[in-house]
Amino acid sequence: MENLFDKWKQSLDRTRKVTFGRIATLFGASDITSDTWDELETILIQADLGLDTTSSIIKSLQKKVADNGLTHSSELQACLEEELLGRLSPLPVINFSTAKPFIILLVGVNGSGKTTTAAKLSKQFSESGHHVLLAAADTYRAAAVDQLQVWGDRLKIPVITGQPNADPGSVAYDSVQASISRGTDIVIIDTAGRLHTRYNLMEELKKVYRVVGKALPGAPHAIWLVLDATTGQNALQQARSFKEAVNVTGVIITKLDSSARGGMLLAIQKELNLPILYAGLGEKPEDLQVFNREAYIKGLLPSNQ
Repeated sequence: MENLFDKWKQSLDRTRKVTFGRIATLFGASDITSDTWDELETILIQADLGLDTTSSIIKSLQKKVADNGLTHSSELQACLEEELLGRLSPLPVINFSTAKPFIILLVGVNGSGKTTTAAKLSKQFSESGHHVLLAAADTYRAAAVDQLQVWGDRLKIPVITGQPNADPGSVAYDSVQASISRGTDIVIIDTAGRLHTRYNLMEELKKVYRVVGKALPGAPHAIWLVLDATTGQNALQQARSFKEAVNVTGVIITKLDSSARGGMLLAIQKELNLPILYAGLGEKPEDLQVFNREAYIKGLLPSNQ
């Protein structure tokens, strides 16, 4: 467990040093004053928690201070850690045996890391004993299909592809049908990155969603939104749009180790009530970690340096 916490602490180093690190100075031996709250508010906003989430946290902490008669800012550290931890949902249990095949639809904007994430997930699921099939439904970007095929060959996982510029819905449909005939356990469908502001592209994604349901009633069984941690608060609007379009059931955060905006996970939880399922803590396949809220919070706060 200690190694796990070390990995998270290392990956959150930029966020901690740029923003949360200032908490060490703030939470010194001084008395709690209005300046304490103002400074803490600034720190949380700069860490990309957002105005609403930050305001909610400050109000909750002020109530705890009043209820418990706290007077020194040094006493706020434990309160803040408890407050942040309580705002993250426990990891939901994902039972892949509820459907065969279990269809996972990966969605997100361009450059968020969907294709690499699909490959990393397939490796983890395969190593857990599941028979996995990858679907290259990003038919507009030849490099995405090639990239997924390379991963598939390396991991010995079958990949269903279509012709360049083929209808992504047809690739998704064929993939589900292929999985049914082959008896595989899990299908991961890699969709094309699309700007959440482009109406026609979001409508196309809805079509892929519907086609998958026609190929297998009840599918897709999971719709996971892949978000780039370096985009900060912009990711929140992306999440809203994708959730409205295809009923996103969970979030995967990539590039957390490259971001100084790691606080945005808390904003996603508060605003959208979507569980964080995985976080990318590096480039290696094993660096895609199941989200651990305790390790995440301890990695943010300076007492864990």
